[in-house]
Amino acid sequence: MNEVKRREDLRNIAIIAHVDHGKTTLVDQLLRQSGTFRANEQVQERALDRNDLERERGITILAKNTAIHYKDARINILDTPGHADFGGEVERIMRLVDGVLLVVDAYEGCMPQTRFVLKKALEQQLTPIVVVNKIDREFARPEEVVDEVIDLFIELGATEEQLEFPVVYASALNGTASLDPYQQESDMTVLFETIMEHIPAPVDNRTEPLQFQVALLDYNDYVGRIGIGRVFRGTIKVGQQVALMKLDGSVKTFRVTKLFGFIGLKRIEITEAEAGDIIAVSGMEDINVGETVCPIEHQEALPTLRIDEPTLKMTFLVNSSPFAGREGKYVTARKIEERLRTQLETDVSLRVEPTESPDAWIVSGRGELHLSILIENMRREGFELQVSKPEVIMKEVDGVLCEPMERVQIDIPEEYTGAIMESLGMRKGEMVDMVHQENGQVRLIFLVPARGLIGYRTEFMSLTRGYGILNHSFDHYAPVQKGFVGGRRQGVLISMETGKATAYGIMQIEDRGTIFVEPGTEVYEGMIVGEHTRENDLVVNVCKVKHATNIRSATKEQTVTMKKPRIMTLEEALEYLNDDEYCEVTPQSIRLRKKILDKNEREKLAKKKKAAEQAK
Repeated sequence: MNEVKRREDLRNIAIIAHVDHGKTTLVDQLLRQSGTFRANEQVQERALDRNDLERERGITILAKNTAIHYKDARINILDTPGHADFGGEVERIMRLVDGVLLVVDAYEGCMPQTRFVLKKALEQQLTPIVVVNKIDREFARPEEVVDEVIDLFIELGATEEQLEFPVVYASALNGTASLDPYQQESDMTVLFETIMEHIPAPVDNRTEPLQFQVALLDYNDYVGRIGIGRVFRGTIKVGQQVALMKLDGSVKTFRVTKLFGFIGLKRIEITEAEAGDIIAVSGMEDINVGETVCPIEHQEALPTLRIDEPTLKMTFLVNSSPFAGREGKYVTARKIEERLRTQLETDVSLRVEPTESPDAWIVSGRGELHLSILIENMRREGFELQVSKPEVIMKEVDGVLCEPMERVQIDIPEEYTGAIMESLGMRKGEMVDMVHQENGQVRLIFLVPARGLIGYRTEFMSLTRGYGILNHSFDHYAPVQKGFVGGRRQGVLISMETGKATAYGIMQIEDRGTIFVEPGTEVYEGMIVGEHTRENDLVVNVCKVKHATNIRSATKEQTVTMKKPRIMTLEEALEYLNDDEYCEVTPQSIRLRKKILDKNEREKLAKKKKAAEQAK
């Protein structure tokens, strides 16, 4: 049997882990220690998270690729997102690499996303290396964590070869690694050596006909769409005429105008790339994820990549509130639609569908985080818009209407167990597992309908007084459950007039619930200014002014303290919405409002609705 020829000077790996287990920090250290940066080069922490939102939140949103030199070899590294909402990116990256570094926190151990990303890697038959990170943490329990990882491999059906994985113990923060859990070396040489020894080198078939497949998209105003992917076979050169095998079966020919390779944080222009290389190609206007580039005379497409279907949808609308156009730069339907179309250029998990109204679009994504990050980016760019409550996308399976179920993992102090079990029970959650841990913590695993989790995080935080950790990832589709599943139970306080909120007006209604506005905030009729203590909505006047009289007040000398208002973040506002409400998003404000601003109109509609229900 012929020995397969391999490119020993190259390795392709992906770094996968649960969110916040240290992937991006680990890549930082590998970049630094491989001498990829010049000695005097200033490099930020988490250098690969270049987007403002990624840096602020400390999460990776888009997959990033980089390359480092180690001895005589080049190691291509792909840093993947840890959030379930960006799982589509993880899945496609698995096709580009030959092995993965599975990073696991030495204290937290295996989490829902660890399971999700590892499952994807094992399905692609990739070679794993396990990195137990944050080994310097207090309460680190490296041996137990390795046992947990072995159990997870077995549970996910790993092969015997995959179970023979090497384990490296590391502290990405300190830049050290070792094969011994209790003794760190001075640098990360051990990790570099493990990668070179265990990750298979790409097959060297550069003499065969070209096959290049796109896994990620980028967009640049100068060169247009850029396809990032791997050369699976053959060689690609600048100026070459090639065929693009489209997903719909058609074939387009084009000339390769530019090729880019990666080194460190830079994209460098190259003239040719060979089998095994991960590169970016420009020159194709409508290239898409999963399409294959090959020679015109030898057209052979690679299997298409599966892209995760959206699970959540929202309606994006032109802002129609009385304050529309005050704070935003882009407010028209044309501008909003253009921006959504631009997003589709690079975000393959997003869908945008028109509605009967020219001022509204249904936008579907992978989850609340996915959509809220799009909205946050839009408001930072100067857009003004309104969005509706997020809704779960139902799917028909074998003639039965099904809804997505989430696997929820909760870590809480023992005393909150009862409250959490009750609250998730009301949201149709089913408990699958319960593990008592040594430090008084309990780990609960539930299967919960995705719509039961909308708006649950805020309730969860108040039930556990901020001590709980909640993680969830998509598990499967199951028949739709009847009855009330999740949602908000409390009514809201609605402003009855337009003007500025006053301290006097707010204090008059403080005992009716929680207030969302501060004195001096501009409000309009129909805007939500607080949460009612009861289940019904209440119309209030927060603009009330105290009229001066010449009679001295008996309580004048007492100082009155106001409660602190609850100011919501964008995610909290989206989770809080009810079916008859919108969230108005502008560069400076996030306001909640009723869809129908006029009180009488709302009451008429409510009566009609009630009559229709009774008639049924």
